[in-house]
Amino acid sequence: LSLVIAVVVWLLVVNIDNPVGTKSFVISDVQLLNEAYIDADGKMCMQDSDQTPIRVTIKAQRKTLDKITASDFQAVADLQQAVSLDTDPVMVPITVTCNKLSPGNIEVTPNNLSLHLEDKDTQEFVVNVTTNNTRPDKRYEVGSLSSNPEKIKITGPKSLINKIDKVNASIDVDGATEDVTQETEVKIIDKNGEEFSDTDASYLNISKVYVTARLWKVKTDVKISAEYTGTPDSGYQVESVTTTPNVISIAGSEEALNNLKNQNNTIWISGSAVDISDQSSDFEAKLNISDYLPEGLKLTSDSSEDVFVRVNILPEGS
Repeated sequence: LSLVIAVVVWLLVVNIDNPVGTKSFVISDVQLLNEAYIDADGKMCMQDSDQTPIRVTIKAQRKTLDKITASDFQAVADLQQAVSLDTDPVMVPITVTCNKLSPGNIEVTPNNLSLHLEDKDTQEFVVNVTTNNTRPDKRYEVGSLSSNPEKIKITGPKSLINKIDKVNASIDVDGATEDVTQETEVKIIDKNGEEFSDTDASYLNISKVYVTARLWKVKTDVKISAEYTGTPDSGYQVESVTTTPNVISIAGSEEALNNLKNQNNTIWISGSAVDISDQSSDFEAKLNISDYLPEGLKLTSDSSEDVFVRVNILPEGS
């Protein structure tokens, strides 16, 4: 009975008297004001990586404390209020406000935002387009990938701009049966092959691009025919010319596939690649079939580029 009475009394004190208490929050987003103040000098700000987490401690009655969350705070740092722009790092006072509290009940630790000033730089980069391991319907292959624009200008702190190695944009073609165009954000890859972190990327002025994947139809019964040059050794003759494989799968534009159809769906390997001069035994040459594909045609992604041309040479009268 005493315990129950004690709990009831405590609840009455808390809910009726509404005592004053404190509560702390960690603020991760500080808005930088008046960046134009340094932009005119060709400078940009980067937050110090060793910046102590910004902690806000508030004082209010309990019912008010229970209603306040981290999203209720607005933290700003005004560059015009910086102690000096000639120091490294530059210390800029932090001001935190909350529409549910008076400024006197808000305490900020530390009081300053630590920033580094860097020269601003702009460079132009070619956009590399990938399908990010997605594949269209099995009846199609990606014939070409393009970006609009093909090159983009990126502005940011010089130290970050100098770290950029590649600019990639990906497009999703999973199960596609027709050309695909998507608006996408680019990913910045540094010289170590790693993607820029969200923090570093936030300092860069990067525009979106439109990426297009052109799909080509797949044809699976394309024949290979080879020729040869030269003559075998005296007393020998060519019996036959064969290729391994003798049939391949290719993908191509509509125009290229029509031209291939007019050639009896056959890829020809010119004789200059297979010279049997003075040979007295079977001769075999390993070639890259991609070198002999007409414009607008390509091997399917699961095909090998290697093709072996074998010329069987026998003694005359054998």
